[in-house]
Amino acid sequence: MMDTKTADKNLERRQVALDLKDLNVHYETPEGDVIAANNVSLKIFRGEILGLVGESGCGKTTTAMAILRLVQPPGRVTKGSVVVREEVDIFNLDDQELRSARWKEIALIPQGAMNSLNPVMRIRDQIADVIRAHDGMHAKSELKERIAELLHVVGLPSRVGALYPHELSGGMKQRVCIAMSIALQPTLVVADEPTSALDVIVQRVVAQTLLDIREKFGMSILIIGHDISLIAQLVDRIAVMYAGNLVEVSPLKKIVEEPLHPYTKLLIESIPSITEKKPMRFSSGITHDLRNPPPGCVFQSRCDQVMDICHKVVPPLLEVDSDLQVACHLYGNDE
Repeated sequence: MMDTKTADKNLERRQVALDLKDLNVHYETPEGDVIAANNVSLKIFRGEILGLVGESGCGKTTTAMAILRLVQPPGRVTKGSVVVREEVDIFNLDDQELRSARWKEIALIPQGAMNSLNPVMRIRDQIADVIRAHDGMHAKSELKERIAELLHVVGLPSRVGALYPHELSGGMKQRVCIAMSIALQPTLVVADEPTSALDVIVQRVVAQTLLDIREKFGMSILIIGHDISLIAQLVDRIAVMYAGNLVEVSPLKKIVEEPLHPYTKLLIESIPSITEKKPMRFSSGITHDLRNPPPGCVFQSRCDQVMDICHKVVPPLLEVDSDLQVACHLYGNDE
């Protein structure tokens, strides 16, 4: 059994693929700014798959788009930094540098693959465009071989390259998007709910494809999703988000067996069991108005363990165990 000091030293030695610090994203409205991401800080290590989970509207996709500098007006990043490989700050790049960093440093697997491919271009031409635009010109034979290899990696035959998007199933389109995202072997791949529009059989195929590319290329993957039972089959760690705030970050085994934050417990207990009969837990109430967060903890109105301090003091995201952080006054509170 590894002691805490040894584990901490091992964590320090891991290469950081993405270091997200104090990210704040607001959406301007006539009634005030909606706080979509509030001081979000997160590290993803080289070769790691991290899942970012939470209910719809909690800020998962906004955080992912901010990492890629793709937040569109009326949204804006008000504060924060996104550092790749401990040396490239995405927010400090000019337009040309950012264009070069996309696909090479950070790539996106979009949520809606069916709407992400050009309907009038063959698949091989769309993949070739990515390679030529960011990696320079290549001989036609070399490009053909490279595209065939990319399709093979995601479990598609080379003949798919000659097809148009409308000739592919939803799962095949999603795997084409994965092939495009790994074309330049980026440091980090951001997968925004990559299986949300697929049936359960194809979900498993796409999930296995993501595991295969991590194994083959050693790249880091950030998976956005609200289905924690599916995410748990893929990831090394899970970060839980609620109302724009990270409330828990933990290794998969720890968070499944012993979730700490009351909201995380609700998410885990909402997963149906096929081995035992048990009532599903539901949270009463609704999320507060994101334009006017309450003083103290953002989960206070829906928490069944709320205390007086929860109405007054914002709980910081504290490390309560090796590689485990939680934002809750039930832990690390001396009062």
